[in-house]
Amino acid sequence: MYYQFTGDVATEDGESFIRIPFNIWEVCDTQGALNIRATANGSLFSCELTPLGKGMYQIPVTGQVKEALGQGTSQIDIRFEISNRKAYIGGDSPYSFENPIRRVDSMKLITQPNDGLCGQTCIAMLAGVTLDEACEIMHCRDWQASMGKMVDTLDYLGLAHEDTIHYTRGEATELPKCAILMEKMGRYSHYLVIYDGTYFDPTEGILDTFDQANLVGYLEIRTF
Repeated sequence: MYYQFTGDVATEDGESFIRIPFNIWEVCDTQGALNIRATANGSLFSCELTPLGKGMYQIPVTGQVKEALGQGTSQIDIRFEISNRKAYIGGDSPYSFENPIRRVDSMKLITQPNDGLCGQTCIAMLAGVTLDEACEIMHCRDWQASMGKMVDTLDYLGLAHEDTIHYTRGEATELPKCAILMEKMGRYSHYLVIYDGTYFDPTEGILDTFDQANLVGYLEIRTF
């Protein structure tokens, strides 16, 4: 899975870096020393992320990264994947992209009974299963879902999606027909689904509009 955003090169104490605008632990469901393969304005490079604590990381602008960026560049289009991340859901699946759990050609609202289940509820809506079934498939309960776990679950269920999560950070964008949206809500992200111009929010219900100023990013789900 790739993560894409536009970032700025900053310098502190003589060291240059690009701050990743989301919490790696929360979004990618992985911790520790992380290696990435990335493109910066179209140039390829690999490096180890610099941990800042509590799930925040930055890309050091040294060596190969500096060469990829070139001279006099401040704002960078970054696209990267974590090369040493392991999938959350292992084992064989009865589903595949050719034989998914269902074809996403409609959406039915499911609401969460309490906070902390929005990610699982989004999976339930997309897969056409109950919330309890989604929790069982994902092997996680309240406050345990992450975008990384959701992506692994989509793959397990054969639900096709784009290979890049786009981080808009509040900038207006044209959203796809179907996607998982990440909304900033306090300390954590809140997840909801857009389908055919309608928003299916696990907390608020069916909505006709959504304030993109609160949008952190989205993952497009392919429809048939």
